[in-house]
Amino acid sequence: MALALLILLMACTPTPHDVKQSGQEAEIYPDYKDVTIPVNIAPLNFVVRGADAVEIKAGDLRVRNRGGHVTFGMREWHKLVEESDTIEVQVTALKEGQWIAYKRFHWYVVRDSIDSYLTYRLIEPGYSVWSRLQIKQRCLENFEEYALADYHLQENRCMNCHTPGSQNPRLSMLYVRGEGGGAILNRNGQLRKLNINTPDMVAPSTYFQFAPSGRYIVFSSNVVVPAVQGLAQKRLEVYDTESAVYVADLDENRIIHSKLLSDSSRLETFPTFSPDGKYIYYCTSPKVDLPQDYKNMKYVLARIPFDEATGTIGTQVDTLFTERSVCHPRVSPDGKEILFTVQDYGTFPIWHQEADLWMMDLRTGAIDILQVVNSAMSDTYHSWSGNSHWFVFASKRDDGLYGKPYFCYVDKNGKAHKPFCLPQQDPTFYDDFLKSFNAPELAKGRIPFDAVDVANAMKLPAEPFQ
Repeated sequence: MALALLILLMACTPTPHDVKQSGQEAEIYPDYKDVTIPVNIAPLNFVVRGADAVEIKAGDLRVRNRGGHVTFGMREWHKLVEESDTIEVQVTALKEGQWIAYKRFHWYVVRDSIDSYLTYRLIEPGYSVWSRLQIKQRCLENFEEYALADYHLQENRCMNCHTPGSQNPRLSMLYVRGEGGGAILNRNGQLRKLNINTPDMVAPSTYFQFAPSGRYIVFSSNVVVPAVQGLAQKRLEVYDTESAVYVADLDENRIIHSKLLSDSSRLETFPTFSPDGKYIYYCTSPKVDLPQDYKNMKYVLARIPFDEATGTIGTQVDTLFTERSVCHPRVSPDGKEILFTVQDYGTFPIWHQEADLWMMDLRTGAIDILQVVNSAMSDTYHSWSGNSHWFVFASKRDDGLYGKPYFCYVDKNGKAHKPFCLPQQDPTFYDDFLKSFNAPELAKGRIPFDAVDVANAMKLPAEPFQ
């Protein structure tokens, strides 16, 4: 029956004839032209806009379809990328009765595999409210998706920041906010509910990252103020009136303080550990009069030593970058590069069109402004793959409104290549999907819990810290 249906479909699909050669590029979506991809990525399905029928030749693989959708069989796709380093793609489309062969493009396949799972929060790109939030994980080698936290099971609470430690799926944490909320810590699939807060902190824990050992997290405590604006492309500005950085010992449930990270005259936020655990990198700005002077909030990139053996914070702060306002620093797992977002001011980049990703070589201090990566819209919220050759980030380059995950390859020479969007089974998926993919994080395997497990963990008493 299936074979008969396949034969019927092929018979109904027009065959190219009297083909007109064109030197123009085909209008395809997503833009997968001349991108570098990992050998283990799911099929790069795309749509040829305005086509009544289409034929694609990708290497030795041929796909023909009525309409503009181009979808690859999973087995045929993986065979194609496993056997080829450079795949030439020829698009021939039927438009207004004329078959047109467009300029060829290429897929460059690298053997440096990307971590196989991605987690993200799905959220409306709105203002200061939320509804129907979900945190999901997706297998990047196919199209399977799973819910890690779901508004149906959480009384429509705010949920955010699911982050694995060192891309390890068996070490991660997410926050469920609101009354009775807490941080849900995953250690080897066992979930704990934590109240990472003490009376001398300015607010509960907000943004965090794990130390390499998994025993500690470094986190910021932020008093966050959202301010709706009348500008079409800067609809919301978010700033901190108070913030400080601390370390939490997850074995002993205690908070580790340093006056250098909780200076009352400054704001400290977005901390992260170096992959060897010897430094805490963070962003800091002098306080200004708010809200009138919020455009003068300029955050610099700084670091301070940390000793994992003793759980102590050092006494010397080094300032590494002052050229533009910095947020979201993340060090590559090999310790060679630090990737961060730059913008004109503040630390809330998703409504800043000028927000770009820059990368610093930690061995030389050289800055790469990543021209091949950045767009005219916000590019931010990034994380690394475990082999330091890939990073994922959220970009609003398509419409300035919805954030989507893009993946970028960094070769052995530290050169970044043209990024590509997360593939979907239906190539028109993004046309109708009314959620942003927020805070994407890569993991080496499937996270060992689901939304029901998180709902059950929320019924536990929150473990206090001191």
